[in-house]
Amino acid sequence: MLILPVEIMQRARDRLAFLYGEPRAGRLLDRLALVAARHLDSLLPPTAPQTRWDQTDVMLITYGDMVRRPDEPPLVTLRRFLDERVGDAIRDVHLLPIYPSSSDEGFSVIDYRRVDPLLGTWEDVHAIALHRGLMLDLVLNHVSRHSEWFKDYVMGIAPARHYFIEVSPETDLSAVVRPRSTPLLTPTQTRAGLRHVWTTFSEDQIDLNYANPDVLFEFLDILLAYVRHGARFIRLDAVGFLWKEIGTSCMHLPQTHAVVRLFRDLVDMVAPEVCLITETNVPHEENVSYFGHGDEAHIVYQFSLPPLLLHALLTGNGRYLRAWAEQLAPPPAGCTFLNFTASHDGIGVRPLEGIVPGEEVERLVQAVRMRGGRVSMRSGPEGRQVPYELNITWFDALGEPGVEPDERHLRRFLCSQALMLSLQGIPAVYFHNLVGTRNDYARLERTGQARAINRHRWDADELLRLLDDPGTHHARVFGEMLHMLRVRRDQPAFHPDTPQQVLDLPETCFGVRRESRPGGQCIDVVANLTDLPQQVCLDGVSGEDLLTGEAVREGAIELAPYQVRWIARPLTGQEEAS
Repeated sequence: MLILPVEIMQRARDRLAFLYGEPRAGRLLDRLALVAARHLDSLLPPTAPQTRWDQTDVMLITYGDMVRRPDEPPLVTLRRFLDERVGDAIRDVHLLPIYPSSSDEGFSVIDYRRVDPLLGTWEDVHAIALHRGLMLDLVLNHVSRHSEWFKDYVMGIAPARHYFIEVSPETDLSAVVRPRSTPLLTPTQTRAGLRHVWTTFSEDQIDLNYANPDVLFEFLDILLAYVRHGARFIRLDAVGFLWKEIGTSCMHLPQTHAVVRLFRDLVDMVAPEVCLITETNVPHEENVSYFGHGDEAHIVYQFSLPPLLLHALLTGNGRYLRAWAEQLAPPPAGCTFLNFTASHDGIGVRPLEGIVPGEEVERLVQAVRMRGGRVSMRSGPEGRQVPYELNITWFDALGEPGVEPDERHLRRFLCSQALMLSLQGIPAVYFHNLVGTRNDYARLERTGQARAINRHRWDADELLRLLDDPGTHHARVFGEMLHMLRVRRDQPAFHPDTPQQVLDLPETCFGVRRESRPGGQCIDVVANLTDLPQQVCLDGVSGEDLLTGEAVREGAIELAPYQVRWIARPLTGQEEAS
């Protein structure tokens, strides 16, 4: 007989009562226990891990078909590339949606429980998860209009006929926060007549109705199915839009947070080794709200970091980056950040709200346009079109307009990566940052989607040829990235739980101190954000630069253009005890 933890079950009951009313809470709790029991037989006995992560955790963000080879399933090609070329430099892999889909590069899911046969099979996914921590996407806000759920809705077939949100087009929806400038409602001809359904992202992505508990329980079941397939991390995609209540912004509503807490209750009961990650490309305070009181997401993306770091390196001034880092509250116990500079999406602009003045944001937007990027817009106050994200590869964003990659470009790019790898949290590296991919204008033109510029697919043999040619910038980036990653994984001071202190440096530089008391190590990270040599003086900073092997003596520290130093030293017994 399955006995679930009483304390967690009571918390789950309270959340269900809040979402669906006290009279239904008891029956829904029984249903939750059945979902847990159905999956528990095929999972390891639930045992809370001593530690969820350490400094060896680095996430690679990748599509399942990022590298392709004729007559080989892309997931097999990807695994070979990871095993033969990346090795132990990267421990974890975020596979972007691998399910059958109809648009948006996998985020219009047709069937959540299958792997797209064009990518491979669940067995291919298991082979990746065998040696690496696996993150899978739970695309829970919307589903493809080509899914069986939506087809059943159109035909009026239960239970899916109640899975979607119908709204009269005369309804005042002006308060709703939008990530797009497309219509919020999409007309759909159903067996019951013309209906207008809620579509936050596109007419092909139909929002789901979580006011119906059947929808919630579909995703509770899918989440545990992904855990059975080897997922150590579950990414809750676009979760901030989840619950709809007309007359509100429909963003980050209390019900949405309750749903995330319920997901957390479920994994705490059945698979406590699994981590939930929330994806919310919004201003910083809204973003970190998904930590809750340490009872929601285990990991939250640092969405403010990419645009702040880009601004600092393009202007040679770390003023705003430093101010943000200084006020950054540490995550709750048992939680951490996911640090990144690029992903499959663009570089979000909203996370700069309240941090960087509007005129500086506009300068950044223009700088990206000058480097061949695109700017995606959203509907702002009073229907105005305002920048939402910058679409460009991170590598090209750090170049100079009209100039082929040179030493300055490479140094600036590598500086950005070394800084990201230095900050408190788990680092995540987009595949294209690992190999220095440039803007894909052919894919942009073919798809008409701005994000396609940063979603190139590589022919595996072509990529290997470039990585084996020391004269290419791809080989240089790949080699330097692997070097940094391998150095980093051996440093206890880079454990995600190790706190950070922002160093007092000129605005032309940026630095943090990481001290690991259990590991007895201190690393001072100092970076030159400019293309001119800099000299900084920090009392008591001496040791070995882990990236070059050079000895650094106390006093003036020399920094070449865009150089980052990881200056490591053991803590004294007195320091470790303090």
